[in-house]
Amino acid sequence: MASGSSDEIKQVIIMRKDLDMGVGKMCAQCGHAVLLSNSEVWKVDPEVAKKWYDTGQKKIVLKVDDEESLRKLYAAFKYKKIPCALVEDAGLTQLEPGTATALGVGPWRSSEIDQFTSKLKLL
Repeated sequence: MASGSSDEIKQVIIMRKDLDMGVGKMCAQCGHAVLLSNSEVWKVDPEVAKKWYDTGQKKIVLKVDDEESLRKLYAAFKYKKIPCALVEDAGLTQLEPGTATALGVGPWRSSEIDQFTSKLKLL
């Protein structure tokens, strides 16, 4: 499969850039998004999850400006039945409980993910 192919399987992590998270906190939230959305894929299409794992686990990290944008994207992916997971912080350290910090999408087909993420910038 060629790099950038629309049939490519990738995972996208979308992070909020408006939160004043430390680097470690941001990495932890990203990790939660990776694991949670990957587990959703295993539930609906284990072949896609396996293909992603066998081809290098491509991940792309993008950013949004605020919580509203993150939640709108989450709703759009859920509506299209693209496996995803919204990360909401427990509030034990830097953020208020329930703060949406990240969205994990896929691993899934690039062509389907890109419908919603093509205009987002890299983090």
